[in-house]
Amino acid sequence: MRSIILFDDPTIRLQLLPFTYTRPVAGIRCGIWTIAEKWSKWLKSEISYQTESHLRHRFPLIKSEDNFYINGALCPDASLIEAIEKLSPESVLLSKENEILAVRTSSPDWTPAANSIILDKHYYEEPIILIRQVWDIFLNNGAQIKADFAKITAAKQSAKLTDPFTFCYNPENIFIEEGALIKAAILNAENGPIYIGKNASIQEGAIIQGPFAIGESSVLAQGAKIRPNTTVGPFCKVGGEVSNCVIFGYSNKGHDGYLGNSVLGEWCNLGANTNNSNLKNDHTAVKLHSYITGKPESTGLLFCGLFMGDYSKAGISTMFNTGTVVGVSVNVFGAGFQSKHIPSFSWGGNAEGFTEYRFEKAIAVAKDTVSRRGIKFDETDEKIVKQVFDQTKNQR
Repeated sequence: MRSIILFDDPTIRLQLLPFTYTRPVAGIRCGIWTIAEKWSKWLKSEISYQTESHLRHRFPLIKSEDNFYINGALCPDASLIEAIEKLSPESVLLSKENEILAVRTSSPDWTPAANSIILDKHYYEEPIILIRQVWDIFLNNGAQIKADFAKITAAKQSAKLTDPFTFCYNPENIFIEEGALIKAAILNAENGPIYIGKNASIQEGAIIQGPFAIGESSVLAQGAKIRPNTTVGPFCKVGGEVSNCVIFGYSNKGHDGYLGNSVLGEWCNLGANTNNSNLKNDHTAVKLHSYITGKPESTGLLFCGLFMGDYSKAGISTMFNTGTVVGVSVNVFGAGFQSKHIPSFSWGGNAEGFTEYRFEKAIAVAKDTVSRRGIKFDETDEKIVKQVFDQTKNQR
């Protein structure tokens, strides 16, 4: 029996902070599914993780005598699946840039840094989608929605649209899961598919341009304007104007306000009239805080918005600059544009100044936030958050 193990590349993991403070690299959502869900669906197999020690209880590692280690930042496709399935024992599949894509080995001790294990090298010459940087999440989201949509619709039939007041462009490119409720909306799938998850709600007056995906039990509020290449994960509430964004899940942007070229983790909340800038006035490339260098580094992008880690919240009318990084468990509020990097467990705003978010208070708020969705914030969750609190103390 083989084991499918999604490993964290150490450099990529650092580049994908703050999202990888609280999840393995493969836990990142891009398209309809997370990367881990993609591999599980493609390989029709359970998967496990090789990740940071503080995450292992939540994301365990399961080994066997035949281990397939797959780069957790790598998005699968049919060609990649074929190449990985053909790997002989004790061999490695490398990209043209010499990045490790996959390893097949019986060794229980393999890691990306395990130079002592001799492996036969095979090179993969086809194009790949590897989520190396946080902005790669929204840059590749449209293509990944299309890829995931094709995989889902190949094996299932869409539920019927029953609302007579909803208008669809290119309805054959719209997939509706059972239990979804749609009322008086406009769904335009001419330029990409629209996926509506189980028990999701699209409320009156919502306007959607594909590619777009909304996950299980999420709500799109009245009059929401959704521009292309946007994913709303499961159990979210989203309103206002959203363009080319990924919201992982369990997060709320329930009111008017603009969010563009941005990524939100889980258990986040943006207060009413929160807005972000995604384009500089001088049209130069956006710089973003690097967790590797500790300073702003160029993304090479003209459009780049907000990146917010898990459990973070913004008060009403918060304004985020172009290229802003907000860490884990931040409470930001107040007048004026906020700092372009707000470290984890910060409390306050530019006008008021920042203090450290007391750990006991942060945990109490996290527990309350999670319990509102009928989910228990358990001891493992608290240990993960405590580890992040300790790891990030020197940033505050």
